[in-house]
Amino acid sequence: MDVIDALLMGLLQGLTEYLPVSSSGHLAIASHFFGIEGEANLTFTVAVHVATVFSTLVILWKDIVWIFKGLFDFKGPGMNESQRYALNILVSMIPVGIVGVFFKDYVEMIFGSGLLIVGICLLLTALLLTFSYYARPRQKENISLRDAFIIGLSQACAVLPGLSRSGTTIATGLLLGNNKAKLAQFSFLMVMPPILGEAILDVAKGVTHGVEAASAGIGMWPLAVGFVAAFVSGCLACKWMINIVKKGKLVYFAVYCAVVGVALIVHHCL
Repeated sequence: MDVIDALLMGLLQGLTEYLPVSSSGHLAIASHFFGIEGEANLTFTVAVHVATVFSTLVILWKDIVWIFKGLFDFKGPGMNESQRYALNILVSMIPVGIVGVFFKDYVEMIFGSGLLIVGICLLLTALLLTFSYYARPRQKENISLRDAFIIGLSQACAVLPGLSRSGTTIATGLLLGNNKAKLAQFSFLMVMPPILGEAILDVAKGVTHGVEAASAGIGMWPLAVGFVAAFVSGCLACKWMINIVKKGKLVYFAVYCAVVGVALIVHHCL
């Protein structure tokens, strides 16, 4: 991987992490056409995912500070709003944690299975976004523990390349009748602990160490350029996506996912 490849893939990751079009699917497409495989691809993917987590920290820092301040406020009986919110995030992490612990090898095998699975999952993303756009469930103001767990289940399913994490979690929340603005915020915050946790594990295994990265076929400069590109484009996409969800315009991304999904399936069959 050279610096130009890293720049393009970093920009792609940052934009598609928040837009409901599947960052993992687009990285798989780019890796296929750039000829990047194996440990180099895994190392780069982990690095740019961590970069987008940092972009979430920057854009939603006020909400994150609010959660942490409220966590240590034990005045009065019961939990305060911040503590309930943190509990919802914790509950939403349970399904993806189970997948990460027990099915990680299987998921990594799927990531290397070619573009057909990406195309099929993009079509599923398109269907889910379309369904959530036309459905009119009864509206709720706050995300319940039950809803947080169901949204967490959708996030666990979205580990498949091509099944958009943000699209799947937001669409699931909309189908459950949750508030659009709060749902976008929750969707972006709930992914931070799992991604950071996986990155820490990878660092512990030496996967993201400079020497290991170099031996895996990716130098430190491409890795750094990809990280910065993903962080900057992630900041822009995060703010943009929150506004898109508030306006309820996700159906336009369904059209894009359907077109790309069909194109990938046709490409595989030719």
